[in-house]
Amino acid sequence: MGINLRYARELLREADLQRLFVEELGWEPCYKTITLTINDTIYSMKAIAEKKGFVVWVYESPDDILPERDIRLKLDRKLSEVSFEHLIVFITSDKTRQLWMWVKREPGRPMRARSFVYEKTDPGDHLLQKLQHLYISLEEEESGISITHVASRAKAAFDVEKVTKRFYDRFKKEHNRFLEFIEGIPAKDDRQWYASVMLNRLMFLYFIQKKGFLDGDIDYLRNRLKMVQQLHGRDRFYSFYRYFLLRLFHEGLNKTERSPELESLIGKVPFINGGIFDVHPIESTYEDIQIPDEAFEAIFDYFDEYDWVLDPERTRKGRSDKEEINPDVLGYIFEKYINQKQMGAYYTKEDITEYISKNTIIPYIFEQAKAKCRVAFENPGGPTVWDLLKENPDRYIYPALKHGITWDVHTDSPLEKSLPLPEEIAQGINPPTLHQPVGEVSTINEVETIRLRRNWNKPAPPEYALPTEIWREVVARRQRYEEVRTKLVSGEVRDIHDLITLNLDIQQFAQDVIANCEGPELLRALWHAIKDIKVLDPTCGSGAFLFAAMNILEPLYEACLDRMEEMLKEEAAKYYDTRVKYTPHGYPELPHGRMKDFTEILEKVASHPNRPYFIFKNIILNNLYGVDIMEEAVEICKLRLFLKLAAQVEPDPSKPNFGIEPLPDIDYNIRTGNTLVGFANYKQVLKSAEGHLLRQQEIEQIKLKAKELQQFFDSFRHRQLEGDGTVPYKLKKELRHRLAELNHELNHYLAGVYGIDPEKKREDYASWLKTHQPFHWFVEFYGIIHDMGGFDVIIGNPPYVEYTKVKDQYTIKNYQTEKCGNLYAFVVERSINLIHEKGFMGMIVPISLPSTPRMSYVRNILSQKSKYLWCSNFADRPGTLFNGVHQKLSIIINQKDSKKQCVLFTTSYRHWYSKNNKNERLYLMELVKYLQAI
Repeated sequence: MGINLRYARELLREADLQRLFVEELGWEPCYKTITLTINDTIYSMKAIAEKKGFVVWVYESPDDILPERDIRLKLDRKLSEVSFEHLIVFITSDKTRQLWMWVKREPGRPMRARSFVYEKTDPGDHLLQKLQHLYISLEEEESGISITHVASRAKAAFDVEKVTKRFYDRFKKEHNRFLEFIEGIPAKDDRQWYASVMLNRLMFLYFIQKKGFLDGDIDYLRNRLKMVQQLHGRDRFYSFYRYFLLRLFHEGLNKTERSPELESLIGKVPFINGGIFDVHPIESTYEDIQIPDEAFEAIFDYFDEYDWVLDPERTRKGRSDKEEINPDVLGYIFEKYINQKQMGAYYTKEDITEYISKNTIIPYIFEQAKAKCRVAFENPGGPTVWDLLKENPDRYIYPALKHGITWDVHTDSPLEKSLPLPEEIAQGINPPTLHQPVGEVSTINEVETIRLRRNWNKPAPPEYALPTEIWREVVARRQRYEEVRTKLVSGEVRDIHDLITLNLDIQQFAQDVIANCEGPELLRALWHAIKDIKVLDPTCGSGAFLFAAMNILEPLYEACLDRMEEMLKEEAAKYYDTRVKYTPHGYPELPHGRMKDFTEILEKVASHPNRPYFIFKNIILNNLYGVDIMEEAVEICKLRLFLKLAAQVEPDPSKPNFGIEPLPDIDYNIRTGNTLVGFANYKQVLKSAEGHLLRQQEIEQIKLKAKELQQFFDSFRHRQLEGDGTVPYKLKKELRHRLAELNHELNHYLAGVYGIDPEKKREDYASWLKTHQPFHWFVEFYGIIHDMGGFDVIIGNPPYVEYTKVKDQYTIKNYQTEKCGNLYAFVVERSINLIHEKGFMGMIVPISLPSTPRMSYVRNILSQKSKYLWCSNFADRPGTLFNGVHQKLSIIINQKDSKKQCVLFTTSYRHWYSKNNKNERLYLMELVKYLQAI
């Protein structure tokens, strides 16, 4: 029969949630109350309804302020110990505001809180649409349902990805419709590109207008369209696009100085910078572009169906009764919309990007810190960072491995005591080696062994087992836990590489090392290693791996700054107040210049809008680099990074520029070009001039120009990090001009390698430039490639495309792996040559790399140029790492060192389930087990 919407709406408005669930949704009433203590504050949680063990909890706030997100998550975690599957509703004392929170647990991704805010003034229809998923009919009750069914209903109700899918399906249609409106761009590819550019700009503005950045009007674009039409008439000279939008983009958001006439037109809007609103190359090429008002009316109608939320983790008033869209959607749209699968690129889930990123970035940071503060790592008879592993080993063992021993993955909480194995299982473990028979070797009785282990092939209950585990696997996992824990307790693990091999929680360890720094020397060494690391994704797409790298680096930055602050306070307390001066933001200036650099760093951070903004801006400008052959990919990647920064600040109209800094210009971090075509280093440029004395002299001049350009660029970047971050446009224009000149010269030399004379065959040269899109690493990243010897870390998911499929578009030159015949092998070779000695690389590639004869060339390169090489291998059935794609895969991680003999570690060929209640994918990466190859 379903629910009575009119009555349900009334119950929701009155916050009578027990009657809503019992009378309208068919649940049973519940009257349990428990008190939870978080940070010395007591929270009374009331269970109001339940169905098959799935419980609805309510917390009524004593005032009109709801608990902050971190408190809500802690409450959720504690409630999981009482009722693993549940939903929590937080209500203000006046019952005018509700926040519904459900925690999403999805295979291959970290747990996430999905929140929905309901205001009493809202109609509530969208929330009620969600709650209809939780309706249980009498027929369903009689036929029998379980907690699994109820949990799946909750997922269907609150799963944001379903909203994202609907948004994407509509986006395809609206993109094509918008494309048809564009006039003045005859080239189809350019027209498609410009449609994407415009929609990207408009989506960015929708996010920031909903936060109040555009004249304080959350419907700014819609209202300005109406204003222009009232002033000039509908579609008069295509007025909204030419009269308003282009001026808003190029003169308003992209410049600090504005005429009174422009101010009157666009209102009070911030100077955005960042390059997103620069005059686009297509706008320069085609000066008569026209887009009628109808196109924008249709797009605004579509966008207005959703709630555009920059930071979904922050609750705020005024949330509309619409489905939510957040910046993560942009990556999803890009990955799906451009049909990446045809290009051999697949969406990489977060468990993979996180695993690769943390196991390359953190080892590099520790290697660098060790070089500057060796005593913290090697101190015979004294304390070292490795003592943390010895003192608290379980802290660094992943929950999946210790499930049923010291941890319960179902409640995500520690066990009070380990669960002993049942006698009928334990009797088969003697000696403890799993695959040896019971008893002494001299008295082997295989029949007796089989008898004692007759129950080992039966499924184990969930308190002991992970999904699908039988007792034999439980026993093996427990033995693995004991092996790892024994190594930690004995102090055997004293090298960062061992944390990869043993698959320990390397990120938790890194944060703990920083938090427990006893002296400034180690903290200083770690800080410099973190802030100076250069991470590249050579085929970055919409930025999945770059965002994973950001998520690894951000808490490390935060931990360093926290520890600096603590150290300064601890040291200042040792002096009389008269001997310690303080900075304008209250940081101690210690006598004798002690820890002066910490004071300066913290004071610099305090001069920015807030600490998260400072951290993310530094990561984006100093740490992250990406290249992709697709312009759209690069545009989306930059857009997502910009939105990440914009999400960190709140608009303040009383302050200059709404209290925000201009976005950094990351055009020189995230670049468009063909990773495989172009000069990687100076040696390759010289080789192109062999036998040409005059050309060799010219190339020497190019090197000098490249060095000068790098100095100019360093100054450009430094200015973006100092003060308000503003850089005069003429400096950027000069930088572009110099870079274009150098690329022009190098393109001429490279064309010669391809047998093309740019002067005599200009049409052939122009065609070659368009198809090959050369990218000269030597010039684009001169300081990194030439001065540093290469990037510190390279991560990514290269395209899996047969060379024969792209050979009619572009060809490669001088690759040892050309006979491998697949682009991913070429990307691996290029990446190895772009990392400096001691750098780390991590990629997910087809399993053909470690297993087929054709890939012997790339295997040889990896083994010859690696000190350590880890290879984990994954099947494609029944579960697959890429959704909807059956691709057998391997993850390779290596540290480069051409002078060392390679030490290889590998895993078994792993199978898993990832559907319904068989969510093995959730624990897949936590159970990676390496063995050293002989």
